Amino acid sequence: MTTIYFVRHAQPVSPWVADRTKPLTPQGLADRQAVIDTLGDAPIDAVYCSTYTRSIETIAAFAQARGLDIATDERLRERKSGTDSWAHLERRWKDFSHSEDFGECMRSVQNRNIQVIRALLDKHNGQSLLIGTHGTALSTILHYYDPSFGCDDFLRFLNSLPYIIRLDFDGQTCTGKEELYHNDRGYTAHSSVPRG
Repeated sequence: MTTIYFVRHAQPVSPWVADRTKPLTPQGLADRQAVIDTLGDAPIDAVYCSTYTRSIETIAAFAQARGLDIATDERLRERKSGTDSWAHLERRWKDFSHSEDFGECMRSVQNRNIQVIRALLDKHNGQSLLIGTHGTALSTILHYYDPSFGCDDFLRFLNSLPYIIRLDFDGQTCTGKEELYHNDRGYTAHSSVPRG
């Protein structure tokens, strides 16, 4: 069995000029402890992450405590939001090929994330991994392995910063999942459209 622990980032500073470099708030930095506490002594063989600052910061203390390097992959990044992104949320979930102007569709996000995961499942067969991720990116992954996962499920953990879930695999087949950590921290008061 291969196990992947997905860690959605902690609370980021918002608004922020560049989504890629958005750091964690002081609360988000404090909440990184939840990753260490939740995973406890779970064996982790390798750590992978989005290239975005908030995701790397969320798992950095855990990786350091375990003596593990963080390998980043650009394909694990969050969805690119476009014009009036929030108004298109439900339509994007109904039609994974839809995106707002200048935005990225859910199918694109899902395809690139799943491409990474499938490769990691082959590379680390029988091991345990941690992947630092984002809200929308993670939701497309969960939808891929469980098509009943939809917009309402995404909205349920939208304000959980961080959020941790474990998926178990037999080869490329997901055989189980367990939500390990969920809070209702939310985005900062000045946040505009949450992207994940």
